[in-house]
Parts: sequence; C-alpha cells; structure tokens
Amino acid sequence: MPDTMTVQLVQEGAVKLPQTWRDSYNLRPGDSLTLLDLGGVFVLSPRRLEIDSLADRIAQTLVEQGETLESMQQALREERERYAGQS
Repeated sequence: MPDTMTVQLVQEGAVKLPQTWRDSYNLRPGDSLTLLDLGGVFVLSPRRLEIDSLADRIAQTLVEQGETLESMQQALREERERYAGQS
C-alpha cells in the first residue's frame, strides 16, 4: 500500500479515503478520525490523540467536582488580581 495518495474533496467538504486504506484500518461510515493541522500540513489519524482523551478526563473530573466555566473564569480573575497586587 502506498504511503501517500491524492484524494479529492467531494460534497460539503467531505474527503473520500481510498477503499484499500478503509479496509486496512477497518474504517466504516460514521467512524471518527482526528485531523491535525501542522501549519498547512494535515495529518488524519484513525485513532484519537492522547490529548483528546486527556482533555475528556479533565473535563469529566471538573464536572464531577461541580466546576463550571463561570466558576473557573471567576477563579482566574481572582488569581490575576492577586498576582497583580504582588507587583
């Protein structure tokens, strides 16, 4: 199987992966892929990046602790004020 292949955008920006790659990686319609933009070079991975999993675990922990976006923003404001007062 070649390391690179040209693909074409189809309707609504969709990209059709070659059948040989879909078969090799057991990809089915509806599967999620991770797309990473490295300054104009796109990397498409059939696996979730570890950072995605870590972000999900952090978000779940914060929810379980009763944190909200508002409470985190308030804590950040308070910390900035405390830091500014030390100068």
